[in-house]
Amino acid sequence: MTADGASAGPLPLAGKAMVVTGGSRGIGAAIVRLAVAQGAEVVFNYHRSAKAAQALRDEMRAAYPDRQCMALRAQVSDAADMENFAEAAIECLGTPDALVNNAGVTRDSAFARTPRTDWDEVIETNLGSMYNATHPLIVPLTKRKRGAVINIASTTGVHGAPGQVSYAASKAGIIGFTKALAKEVAGAGVTVNAVAPGLIDTDMLAGLSDDKLELLTAMIPARRLGTADEVAHMVCFLASDHARYITGQVIEVAGGFAL
Repeated sequence: MTADGASAGPLPLAGKAMVVTGGSRGIGAAIVRLAVAQGAEVVFNYHRSAKAAQALRDEMRAAYPDRQCMALRAQVSDAADMENFAEAAIECLGTPDALVNNAGVTRDSAFARTPRTDWDEVIETNLGSMYNATHPLIVPLTKRKRGAVINIASTTGVHGAPGQVSYAASKAGIIGFTKALAKEVAGAGVTVNAVAPGLIDTDMLAGLSDDKLELLTAMIPARRLGTADEVAHMVCFLASDHARYITGQVIEVAGGFAL
């Protein structure tokens, strides 16, 4: 295995086409980087982070000039936007081999102080995007009789967390979506799985104080935060042919946080 995560032998995602939502930052950017390093061609969307998206696209094209990496602006909570995004991705790559539903937001607060606007934004972005991104691509995937859908959930969606009722509800919905869709499309050779990160060192944790981070880290048996790369490795494994017999699963990448 090389330093960038690519295999020293045949690349595990060689010849694969991958679509990633929310690919410009954090876990999404780590997935894009690793997927391209492992041989995939990638189209990812961004909404507000145009500079970060363009920088990532340029970085990947410079490092791997033989592989496509395209960044397209689209709002995952807008169904029409995502229809257009899916059409553009298919035009660029053909029918994708893998869809990674990664885009998400948090609006943390005690439920009693959560305004309906924040609730709606979290549900529409995190859970509504499952429909908006997957619906235009699921028929092409099933017609081709192979493919993978990987949804980024959260340990919060499995176990709950105070101050994160809207986020937990959206991520629990993603888990239900994953299990039901997995049963629908398994016979067509399409796998559907969820990856549930725990506390990962990304800008989503930027608002936490050092004391709060220290307290949370002490609750993790591994005694550290996870990295976006560790989540990306699980996602890319599920997108590879090595995971063809794994479907309907929720895999926690959390250092034992929920044990």
